[in-house]
Amino acid sequence: MTSVETRTEATAPIPSPPPTSSASQRYRVVWRWHFYAGVFVAPVLLVLAVTGSIYLFKEPFEEWRYQDVRTLAEPAASARPLSEQIAAAQQIRPGTPVMSVIPPTSPDRTTRVILQGADTGPFAQGISVYVNPGTAQVVGEIDDAATFMRVVRTIHGELMSGTVGDRVVEIAACWALILAATGTYLWWGGRRKRVKGAPVRKVRTGRAKLRRLHVTAGIGGGAVVVFLVLSGLPWSGVWGDGLQRIQDSTGSTAPSADDYPHTSTPLSGDLSANPDAKVPWAAERLPVPPSDDAHAGHGATHGGLQPGALPVENALAAARPAIRRCPPSECDVKVLLPDGPKGVYTIVTDPRRDPADAQTLHVDQYSGKVLTSYGWDEYGVLAKAVEQGVALHEGRRYGVVNLLVMLGACLTIITLVITGTWMWWKRRPRGRAGAPARATDRRSAYGVMVIMALLGLLFPLAGMTMIVVLLVDWLLVRRIPRLSRVFG
Repeated sequence: MTSVETRTEATAPIPSPPPTSSASQRYRVVWRWHFYAGVFVAPVLLVLAVTGSIYLFKEPFEEWRYQDVRTLAEPAASARPLSEQIAAAQQIRPGTPVMSVIPPTSPDRTTRVILQGADTGPFAQGISVYVNPGTAQVVGEIDDAATFMRVVRTIHGELMSGTVGDRVVEIAACWALILAATGTYLWWGGRRKRVKGAPVRKVRTGRAKLRRLHVTAGIGGGAVVVFLVLSGLPWSGVWGDGLQRIQDSTGSTAPSADDYPHTSTPLSGDLSANPDAKVPWAAERLPVPPSDDAHAGHGATHGGLQPGALPVENALAAARPAIRRCPPSECDVKVLLPDGPKGVYTIVTDPRRDPADAQTLHVDQYSGKVLTSYGWDEYGVLAKAVEQGVALHEGRRYGVVNLLVMLGACLTIITLVITGTWMWWKRRPRGRAGAPARATDRRSAYGVMVIMALLGLLFPLAGMTMIVVLLVDWLLVRRIPRLSRVFG
């Protein structure tokens, strides 16, 4: 994108580029990309920042909101078998398949049995039935698909628009990194001018104050914002899937699908889409080994145990010796039930803070043999980095301090979006977009374009949108006089 005349205001001049001609041309190109990127993705970034800041408080909010079904008035002296508790939950919704069960971590907590819900997709939820472990009586049920935090997460992850929304979020996240890079360049260019001693006229207009706040927020919180975006990208559809494939082939000691050549091997990430009962990111591409169904009977249906299968409590007891680190005060154990005659029990340890305590185990549903144990010791370097990043992104790695830092990053994004949009609104000429001027010397723009192309290769969806924007600029904006006047 490269030309509209920049209209300056006598009371609030636009940022001055560095003094040399070539630097001035580069500055214009960078500023133009920064401007248009901000205009296009600002609404999405604002939504992501607002929903992200809310979702940081998911755990304390839900503990407060659902304390009546999660906490017992009197601690249970002893627990009934998990299979009995699951049977009690199934009586609430007969015929509904059981997807997973989360045993209580202390005597005053209930058992959570998750039944299959109506939703499908990356953030599919279920029906959570809470059971008193001491009496095997149902305390209450919650439709997880209708909770406040479920809506917040769905907006944050896919704008409530499924795959299309996921792609839009990924594009906005990638462009946020480009905004950070171009914004840093613009700040540094202005700083170089001041260092060289050029006179700087102090302006006390509202737009100048907005610009000062915009720059201060960007420089003060920019690094944390970049980390927030990068640590969130592994959840995205295109970039995240590519990263998982790289991690799958770079030094992890996980079993390979080639180890099971005669079966159609599912992946661990396909077993559950429920955010509260799924395997860690690092284990999503872990192949699921089959159970030995030589002793299986017939007649079981989807979501129910096969004849001859071990009860849930026996499978969990068989897996306990293989669980390396999962103290009840800091870690939940989640059991995903087997699906079909060859399905396995999947047992996931979910630490509240340190992802090094996470572990995924697949247990033969008939013999109780641990077929796969995949945890921190088996993770590759990339998987460890992503898991630590995920914990930091969610604000749970270092307690309140971590949460406040991530909240600060969300507030920084909100500040940048509001001040950037407000500055544009104040300076836009009537009937025009108010974009920075094009560079008149294309040779000076080549370096910037090469860097943008590299960023486009690193972030494919951003690269695709760059191509679209350039084509629109070349085929429409430059050739249609009215568009040329508005957008340059």
